[in-house]
Amino acid sequence: MSSSFPSRSPGRGDAVSIIVPTYREAENLRPLVDRIRQVMPALGRSWEVIIVDDDSRDGSDQVIAELAAEGLPVRLITRVGVRGLSSAVIDGFGRAIGDTLVCMDADLSHPPEAIPALLDCLAGGADFAIGSRYVPGASTDEGWGLFRWVNSKVATLLAWPFTKARDPMAGFFALPRAVFHRAAALNPIGYKIALELIVKCGCKDIREVPIHFANRKFGQSKLSLKEQVNYLKHIKRLADYKYGWFSRLFQFCLVGGTGAVVDLSAYALLLDLGAHPLARAMSATEATHKLMIYAARALAILVAMTWNFFFNRRVTYSHMRGGRVWAQYWRFVSACSVGAGINWFISCFLPSKAAFFKAHLLAAAIVGILAGLLFNFTLSHLWVFRRRQRGVGGEGA
Repeated sequence: MSSSFPSRSPGRGDAVSIIVPTYREAENLRPLVDRIRQVMPALGRSWEVIIVDDDSRDGSDQVIAELAAEGLPVRLITRVGVRGLSSAVIDGFGRAIGDTLVCMDADLSHPPEAIPALLDCLAGGADFAIGSRYVPGASTDEGWGLFRWVNSKVATLLAWPFTKARDPMAGFFALPRAVFHRAAALNPIGYKIALELIVKCGCKDIREVPIHFANRKFGQSKLSLKEQVNYLKHIKRLADYKYGWFSRLFQFCLVGGTGAVVDLSAYALLLDLGAHPLARAMSATEATHKLMIYAARALAILVAMTWNFFFNRRVTYSHMRGGRVWAQYWRFVSACSVGAGINWFISCFLPSKAAFFKAHLLAAAIVGILAGLLFNFTLSHLWVFRRRQRGVGGEGA
């Protein structure tokens, strides 16, 4: 069975809506709901469990029908033609009746017994409460393995620019409906919806409740290399959203660093080819040899510019990949050519005007590089990858 409740329904008093996104989790649904119904009545609040299933066709609908027939406040939303944990959670929140929203996984890794503690945090004024694996008193089942532990820690570290919560990757959390409704343009990728909500809802008071994180008993984990790549894309989106042009500048500088390696490598290779005996024999005069060096330098710069263009188009300005590639390439090369001229001019001008730079030529070169980099970024941001009025491309990453 499916539900067609309106998106962002008005909510009801002190009711609690527990959203559980699923895909092929039929074996876990009854044990999960049984544990929830042992916890919730003692709170004296009305409650519901919403299973948001991505068309599993594994018998989940039958399990939910049986639970509902027993009088439990459980309902199923079946999504056809769309899949994804984060979007499932958003859909469930939008159709919930409660003014308090809880999200948890279906694989029995999150203890429903911790729900009262999460609700207590919200009652105490928090705008986001996390069932955390990494605060004092928390624990995990044995058998995680080094790779899984490192993967989780690295993901948490990457989230540090957005929140100081110890477990922002958690899939077990709660927030008031009013906080959810103040979110701006939710568009998460992959599984990490909590971090998306923390950033887009502007959550400041984030509290964490220690839980025991259990290994799944049935079914298969949905974590894959694809989801790890999606997480990196998600981090980039959030950085662009929260830090705007500074995020773009940081990415532009990272790409520029790789471009410098490409530039020097190409130049060294071309010089090596120019040092070949046959090439030297073709250089009849010293002037011709210098021209070969100048040409090698120009070609290496062009190779680096081309590398930087495609890398920036893929990373820094991924949302503009729908634009005309050759028009963007021409503008990028034109912009960087001017930036290279600015770099050269400042590097040579400063030593002639200031004793410090005359004694420290590398310092003058650094100033020139930074000036050229900022100029290149400004033109790339405002001209090369400008967003046309009608809007080209989507939110890629």
